[in-house]
Amino acid sequence: EVQLVESGGGLVQAGGSLRLSCVASGFTFDDYAIGWFRQAPGKEREFAAHITSYGLSSYADSVKGRFTISRDNGKKTVYLQMNNLKPEDTAVYYCNVRDRTYTNYWGQGTQVTVSS
Repeated sequence: EVQLVESGGGLVQAGGSLRLSCVASGFTFDDYAIGWFRQAPGKEREFAAHITSYGLSSYADSVKGRFTISRDNGKKTVYLQMNNLKPEDTAVYYCNVRDRTYTNYWGQGTQVTVSS
């Protein structure tokens, strides 16, 4: 069974930093790309960052230069380092994997709140 468990969220002041973690199980972690998405209150879930199985990363324009995605295959974990946080980064953050049948799997999410 595919499982993704996010952690590391919290309350931080604008300009601060947080590091989110996503621990995966139930699939061959090394073979899959992992994404981070976020959903703010009253808004649709949106893409934030993505890392391929080879370690190539991509970012939404809104987080580029402030967020860094990385992965540790030995720990089956993907990280999202978030620096210079802004109030508009407030959201529930989810990690995602899509399998070979294009089925999407999501974690339970972790809340990030940035105060101004």
